[in-house]
Amino acid sequence: MPASPVRSPMRLTKSLLSSLAVLGLSAVCYAQNCSLCYTQAASAGSRVIQGLRSGILVLIIPPMFMSIGITILAYRKRNQFNRSETPAHVRHGKDW
Repeated sequence: MPASPVRSPMRLTKSLLSSLAVLGLSAVCYAQNCSLCYTQAASAGSRVIQGLRSGILVLIIPPMFMSIGITILAYRKRNQFNRSETPAHVRHGKDW
């Protein structure tokens, strides 16, 4: 009997948490600061700092939603080309 293609919620949660831990605890993630940017932001006033924060959000949010949309679309269409219109007895054992 083949395994179910649907993952259990616990297994999905474990894989998601482990992926987040690997990405979040990576030292490379924290080493991405530009010294010039850091110096300019540190010496700037509160309006400039708020502008930088808003700019970062504007640059991060659209690609994030686009990536999520593409992932959802790919998930929904994952078996579109695997299904055959002809019944199994007509194909005579051909997988394609």
